[in-house]
Amino acid sequence: MSGFSLFFESTSPTLSPVRSVISSFVIPIRYVAQLPYSVGETISESFTSRRSLVGRNRNLEQQLLKSYNESLQLQSLKKENERLRELLGSQERLARGVLIAELLGVIPTPNTHQIILDKGFRDGVVEGQAVIDSSGLFGQIVGVGRSTSRVLLVSDVSHAVPIRINRNGVRSIAAGTGRLDQLELENVPITADIVKGDLAETSGLGGRFPQGYPVGYVDAITIDPTLSYAKVVIKPTALLDRSHHVLIVKEKLL
Repeated sequence: MSGFSLFFESTSPTLSPVRSVISSFVIPIRYVAQLPYSVGETISESFTSRRSLVGRNRNLEQQLLKSYNESLQLQSLKKENERLRELLGSQERLARGVLIAELLGVIPTPNTHQIILDKGFRDGVVEGQAVIDSSGLFGQIVGVGRSTSRVLLVSDVSHAVPIRINRNGVRSIAAGTGRLDQLELENVPITADIVKGDLAETSGLGGRFPQGYPVGYVDAITIDPTLSYAKVVIKPTALLDRSHHVLIVKEKLL
């Protein structure tokens, strides 16, 4: 081909039309011959770009999931810090003689509301001590090991606590019903001055529970004229199914 080209280049100008005609045939042939290589390079670049984009997207998804995870953890820590601040506020109100404890587990026994805490007799815990959270009376210690203790919640059917109505001092006993959201006052005369919304607090009688700590609000009152006593339902103030940290009261609150 090079010799052919030299021939045309060395010939006279009269052959220029002939060179143009031959070039018009040669150029398309050359383009067609190179086309597979060009297409191959384009496809290869396309696949390379696609792999690169897929890799980048995968990395971005992983980073996004990691960011979501960190965000959720931060939200959880924020909520836990808020609850701890509330609990520390309760500690300040009680002054001294309290111990912060963390919930380790729930005793899976039917019809029993008990939990396990991470403090035991080596921390000064003894049976009978009151347990509170940031909102109210939580229960009392009924079993103690070296490094753990067992708490009977105020909602347990075997639990009872002496209370008084904050508004007027009317006294009664708040007993557990087996429901986390409900206590019931025992032997309340139908003539007793108790109304919905009244705050029931520990009376301190019996010396086991600290005086003046919230137990619950009167949620419902049912009076049957044929009976001598009214049915008074109390909604506990303590977050019995949510609190993760509590305070063990080691000294009586006067």
